[in-house]
Amino acid sequence: MQILSHFSSKASLSLLPSLTTALNIRRRPPKFHFYPSNPSKFPRPPTLACNLSSGYSQHASMDSPPTPETPASVDSVTRDLRNQTLAGDDHEGINGVNNAPRARLKLEDLNWDNSFVRELPGDPRTDTFPREVLHACFTKVSPSAQVDDPQLVAWSASVAELLELDPQEFERPDFPLLFSGPSPLVGLSPYAQCYGGHQFGMWAGQLGDGRAITLGEVLNSKSERWELQLKGAGKTPYSRFADGLAVLRSSIREFLCSEAMHSLGIPTTRALCLVTTGKYVTRDMFYDGNPKEEPGAIVCRVAPSFLRFGSYQIHASREKEDLAIVRTLADYAIRHHFPHIENMSRSESLSFNTGNEEHSVVDLTSNKYAAWAVEVAERTASLVARWQGVGFTHGVLNTDNMSILGLTIDYGPFGFLDAFDPSYTPNTTDLPGRRYCFANQPDIGLWNIMQLTRTLSSAELINDKEANYAMERYGTKFMDDYQAIMTKKLGLPKYVKQLISKLLNNMAVDKVDYTNFFRLLSNIKADPSIPDEELLNPLKAVLLDIGQERKEAWISWVRIYIEELSASGIPDEERKASMNAVNPKYVLRNYLCQSAIDAAEQGDFGEVQRVLKVMERPFDEQPGMEKYARLPPAWAYRPGVCMLSCSS
Repeated sequence: MQILSHFSSKASLSLLPSLTTALNIRRRPPKFHFYPSNPSKFPRPPTLACNLSSGYSQHASMDSPPTPETPASVDSVTRDLRNQTLAGDDHEGINGVNNAPRARLKLEDLNWDNSFVRELPGDPRTDTFPREVLHACFTKVSPSAQVDDPQLVAWSASVAELLELDPQEFERPDFPLLFSGPSPLVGLSPYAQCYGGHQFGMWAGQLGDGRAITLGEVLNSKSERWELQLKGAGKTPYSRFADGLAVLRSSIREFLCSEAMHSLGIPTTRALCLVTTGKYVTRDMFYDGNPKEEPGAIVCRVAPSFLRFGSYQIHASREKEDLAIVRTLADYAIRHHFPHIENMSRSESLSFNTGNEEHSVVDLTSNKYAAWAVEVAERTASLVARWQGVGFTHGVLNTDNMSILGLTIDYGPFGFLDAFDPSYTPNTTDLPGRRYCFANQPDIGLWNIMQLTRTLSSAELINDKEANYAMERYGTKFMDDYQAIMTKKLGLPKYVKQLISKLLNNMAVDKVDYTNFFRLLSNIKADPSIPDEELLNPLKAVLLDIGQERKEAWISWVRIYIEELSASGIPDEERKASMNAVNPKYVLRNYLCQSAIDAAEQGDFGEVQRVLKVMERPFDEQPGMEKYARLPPAWAYRPGVCMLSCSS
């Protein structure tokens, strides 16, 4: 199970293996139910004929529709199969900006649909007593967090636009009460979702929404479905021994990072608003026996759906009659969030060879669940590739934190790379094994896909070949997307493996700032005549405290890089513009979050709002805001800033 060989999770990076060589993320891989036929690498599926009926174009347009005899790549067919109903390459249905005029609604005019509650089996009980909830996808429960003069900290204009909500609604005196729970909106059917999951590789059983309560689903004028959820709104049956509340510290981090990731073009859940509760919450931040009181807060999260891998796992784990719920929940997801799969016709024969042996064909149109599993795998792979491209480490990639829509979900102890370290993890709980470190994310994504396909198999929705094919597609999609991202980051016309491998090795040895390095790299001129003593001038702000030997290593790399740039023939200014469009100047470094948190805990919400505005335009220069692109100060490396626990 090895995908990304550019990185090694070990401290020593003296030798980086080739891309097809594996990165072992465990000393002894466990025996999973499904493995690819060759688990050490992911062979690219062969190009093969896809017999598409003439009616195919009614469901998905194609740039060059192949005839039944014309070979079509798996990527092109899968792309057409989706019809971009939800996402597309940039997930525009989730994160895109629509410039068309939108209605401006009052909160009372929002169109609530509540399909999750209406169409899926629910818990007959509505109390919040901690318990195992059987045979149900949710429990109806209302927000119960105590509030005392709640205050609006910040809100997202772009999320309000998705909901077609009038910005003036945020100025209402009762807005903080409406989004902290005491004054519910009309038309809601609030609930907490039931799900399970693997945590740090071990099955944890029932987990569920222990402090998140979904208010319902808003349908806008384009029939887009947006689920609104209050995180930190009080106890649910899934709270176990917790209080169901959230603190301002973690809520600010989630609010800001949701919106920052969206602006970076990375699929993510969103955040409409953040309010304080006016109450204090007791938290042991480092799990060291020293709890303290912190300001309470509630963030309103927004996504087309908060369904996770664990939403399916919990029902499969209980077997017997609950296995049927896996199918019911899969049907629900496909119907509402993957309608292009629901509308497939079996006459649109979409078959792919998975090997040379007999009976090795997977026909995605004969089984919608197989087509769905493949798309979930590809979306997940594309998401992880984008994380790697911007140096984002999630920190808690448990299966209950994996969205079926390929969204970044559940912002706990996350972190963007400062000094480049492939073994970096922002999660103190993850320190012993670094299972979820930056370098391991691609393989963990596959491991989680394995758990999902195992779940679908146990419910007899897919067979072994279809499960293996979904995992194979994960590997291929990840490598394709990751290589394309790194090629763009360097401003090259094609992927150059050895050049990029050597670069990442140099960055790891010298602990180079990931974000600032790639931003400055666009200043390199494609001029082979530049003397050695001037060659590193554009990078001097990030190549700090390196000796002569390391300078020579960097000069050697830059020389090879310039050769590639010269051969491309792309003018320097054109290349600089294209590189700056994919290499952000601003990312939400942990110390920026902490500065906003420190001020907010003293009642000053201005820094939260300033950081939000800067992160809305991460690729722009933004004169006067340069301090938000600076290297972290010394205090940024203390515990609780660069690394956090899951406490919130």
